[in-house]
Amino acid sequence: MSPQSERDAIRKRFKSHGDLAKLDKLLPHIRELQKLASEHGIHDVFQDNGGKLLQMLLVTGLVGIPGREGNDARDVDGREYEMKSVNRFNTKGVRKSNPQFTTHHHLNPTIIDKYRKVDWLFALYSGIELEAVWLLTPKELEPWFVKWEKDYAEKGVALNNPKINLTFVEDHGIELYRNPEAPKSDDDDLLELLGDVLTPPTGEE
Repeated sequence: MSPQSERDAIRKRFKSHGDLAKLDKLLPHIRELQKLASEHGIHDVFQDNGGKLLQMLLVTGLVGIPGREGNDARDVDGREYEMKSVNRFNTKGVRKSNPQFTTHHHLNPTIIDKYRKVDWLFALYSGIELEAVWLLTPKELEPWFVKWEKDYAEKGVALNNPKINLTFVEDHGIELYRNPEAPKSDDDDLLELLGDVLTPPTGEE
């Protein structure tokens, strides 16, 4: 087989999916999304949660801070913020039983000191749908900082991405945003069902 024939044989292995036409139809809208993102310093909405970061910035009115070493955003008064997000669903589309916010892959005392100087924003997603955003101050997060310092002292090495659970954020955070159209949680559905069962119809005792 000649080199050209070999190349032609390789090309025949690949045939575009029927849904490519649907993607092509959506591309103009995706380009508009990227254009908007670029205006906010996010140059690839498909990389590093760029699309979600853009949504968080627009919802909160913050400005993103370029680079990976500093904090994530600042407000009009110059206050800086750490931003974290978590998805209710894993990459297989299965609902997580206990969603947790990740922190830093090499957490050490220097990073903890940085964390203590700013407020944190936590965003909860259901797939691509933003459900809610909370703010927690360093004072409210202090129990986690103390725990991480203790863990670091015991292990003597940087901590690999310790996490903060969603329940703590919901219980201690200030809710800044709530999407009224976001899917309800299982707990909300259960409470609604119980309410229907336990509340007597109008006119009955």
